[in-house]
Amino acid sequence: MSDIAIQAVRLSKAYRIGEAQHRHDTLRDQIEHRVRGLFHRNGQKPSGENTIWALRDTSFEIRRGEVIGVVGRNGAGKSTLLKILSRITEPTSGYARIYGRVSSLLEVGTGFHSELTGRENVYLSGAILGMTRREMDRKFDEIVSFAEIERFIDTPVKRYSSGMYLRLAFAVAAHLETDILLVDEVLAVGDAEFQKKCIGKMSEVAHRDRTVLFVSHNLGAIETLCTSAMWIDHGTLVHRGPTSSTVSAYLKSLESGSGLGADEWKHSGTGEAHVVAARVLDSDGYERDTFSMGESLIVEYTVDFHYAFDTIHLAIVVRRSDIKLAVIDAVSDDAGFVPEDVSEGRRTFRVAIPNCLLFPNVYDISLYVGSRGVRLDFVENVLRFSIVQSAAAGRTAQLSSEWGVYYTPSIWTQG
Repeated sequence: MSDIAIQAVRLSKAYRIGEAQHRHDTLRDQIEHRVRGLFHRNGQKPSGENTIWALRDTSFEIRRGEVIGVVGRNGAGKSTLLKILSRITEPTSGYARIYGRVSSLLEVGTGFHSELTGRENVYLSGAILGMTRREMDRKFDEIVSFAEIERFIDTPVKRYSSGMYLRLAFAVAAHLETDILLVDEVLAVGDAEFQKKCIGKMSEVAHRDRTVLFVSHNLGAIETLCTSAMWIDHGTLVHRGPTSSTVSAYLKSLESGSGLGADEWKHSGTGEAHVVAARVLDSDGYERDTFSMGESLIVEYTVDFHYAFDTIHLAIVVRRSDIKLAVIDAVSDDAGFVPEDVSEGRRTFRVAIPNCLLFPNVYDISLYVGSRGVRLDFVENVLRFSIVQSAAAGRTAQLSSEWGVYYTPSIWTQG
């Protein structure tokens, strides 16, 4: 028996924009539609300025038991891929082969009939997947308990809130005995507690030798759950590999104009000192540009002193790259580090930022060297690094940098 669970061969999906969907009420209409359809077959793909490609020549294989994350910008084609694999939509060209039963959670409401009750929809979902009544009876209580909607299970789902709908939909998708689970970015709808519960269930599912394809903008969840990842950009698979390297490559693509080379730095100051090199390290001393929330990082920079100084002062400024807001200002004097009797020559300095709890985003670093209030050298935005979400924040819901720039743990009580 093959160990391949999903095989995609040159999958492409094109959509026509700005055109209304026409009904084919007459035989003439139907014949005209079929004749036009001939131009989309046999390798002849639609073209023109009104055509957009949600996917284009995407090929890959996923083995049984793999847990694959799918990352990419909005509109990159991630959801289209899952809809094709779920047989919700057909590809324009290419094909996908699925080996095993598939359950999917692509968007709130997919697969549920609004007029049926929660109980009826649970059994309907199982029947569609080919499960017997006995199998569904065995799973039913577990599904309802996970969804926490016991009181409303016999209420038509059209009266459910979006949260209740999501709870039941996820519970059904995760608990039915299928070989493959496809999950799109629907977990962001739930509250923080339910988010954590869902991630825990997906981790449990992944350890049962089921194949999982997980689309999410929550890179922390991707790194926690997935053994490897795929990055899709403009409908094309541009990178596949270990989760960390794929996420890192994706984040680099988001960095518009990342760190400049030393020969392009713009220096200001007296020129009596000159920053010649800089890098960002992790706590083990390895150079990196992507860190999880809560990780420690080290900024290292090397300075050429053209004269001797009795004392020097150092500082770094970390700014959010999109809005240029300073979020960290680390000054050597504040830490009691004031080098004295610095002779002419080259020196290297390091400043550690422990437990960096910046919100997920991209950040720039500027470097300062001074002596007794005189700026010897200042170079702005010479380093760039990214922060991705992790469990350090105590939640699995996607964190938005719009809420702030720095996460601070807090203790809440009721008096």
